[in-house]
Amino acid sequence: MFTTVLMIEKPLVPTDVELVTTLHGEEEVSFVVLMQPRGRQDRLLRALDDVALGELEQAVHEADEPEDGDAAQPARLALEHSLRSLRETGAGAEGRLIDKHPLDALKSVVARSNADEVIVLTAPHLVEEFFHRDWASRARHQVGVPVLRLFAHAE
Repeated sequence: MFTTVLMIEKPLVPTDVELVTTLHGEEEVSFVVLMQPRGRQDRLLRALDDVALGELEQAVHEADEPEDGDAAQPARLALEHSLRSLRETGAGAEGRLIDKHPLDALKSVVARSNADEVIVLTAPHLVEEFFHRDWASRARHQVGVPVLRLFAHAE
């Protein structure tokens, strides 16, 4: 069995589920999904990314995103949806929300689950990626397994 730690920030859409579950052909896969609720800590970076991507309407509405405490319940529902979607393909899937230190959680989960790889599946974060401060760039130097960066699809 091939074990993948999947880091996400929004619920998986069918295209993303198909992508991650078919990466290894017919090999049986299981996922440990880590989801970090979106909160105020990265609001400025998200707005800058929106502007850089030409999504000005989205940048204007970044203030409408839930605060850290308010983001947990939607994130929990998004995680449950993502786990259910993965399981419906026949893959094993477990997961949890992460809070303040996503890379510390990632290192711990990779070690505990004997993961074969990490997939970071998020929207483009141009500012963070430019400065190599995104999850994938930072994880490559810390987890000891291959890290694949994929862009999440919109609904």
